[in-house]
Amino acid sequence: MGNFGQRIDRFIEIFIDANGYVKVVEGLKNTLLIAVCGLLIGILVGTLIATVRVLPKYKLLPRVLNGFCSFYVALFRGTPMVVQLLVFHFALFPLWGWNNITPVQVSIIVFGLNSGAYISEIMRSGIQSVDPGQMEAGRAVGLSFGASMTKIVIPQAVKNILPTLGNEFIALIKETSVVSFVGAADLYVAFSYIAANSYEYMVPYLVMAMIYIVLVLFITLLIKILERSLRKSDRRN
Repeated sequence: MGNFGQRIDRFIEIFIDANGYVKVVEGLKNTLLIAVCGLLIGILVGTLIATVRVLPKYKLLPRVLNGFCSFYVALFRGTPMVVQLLVFHFALFPLWGWNNITPVQVSIIVFGLNSGAYISEIMRSGIQSVDPGQMEAGRAVGLSFGASMTKIVIPQAVKNILPTLGNEFIALIKETSVVSFVGAADLYVAFSYIAANSYEYMVPYLVMAMIYIVLVLFITLLIKILERSLRKSDRRN
């Protein structure tokens, strides 16, 4: 027990006296920024891809777009996140002349593109779960296909897939631990700094695990509150 107390003392010394908490705050900020922005980009990209993939394939353009979207989804779902980060940061962005982009910005873009591939499948299943009569009703009152999708079908699909979107957000939070491969300072980097300077790895990594658990529990609570709110609005309608 005394040995464990000494471990905690060394952790506190680096965390407070050596300003380790500054790196933890920065790491937490970057972790949340990458996950939140990645999710928002993913929702936008995923919704566009899902809309393309449910389009009628009578004409050439929808078939070509569908083929491109299928390739995109297969590419990002078929390669690990860390490989995508390395390829974009060290190969594609320098090739395109994007040399001033920061590691955090690289991570946001890659996480968004990766999340878009997964959310597209989630959104597609959500759209297909909506009664086809909803689309027909929209077209019957004079709305275009796009207007019917954005005003009628997609809002109902989002309600259906909200828990799955919450799971995707949780997955993004946890996957941010790999952004250190491109030099982004996340929670893992912050606690690794504390561990290396205190020569004590057990306590910093236990605290890091607890922070991730608290974040996941908080997100889960928010999703449940949002679900209850949406169910209440449905009952009022």
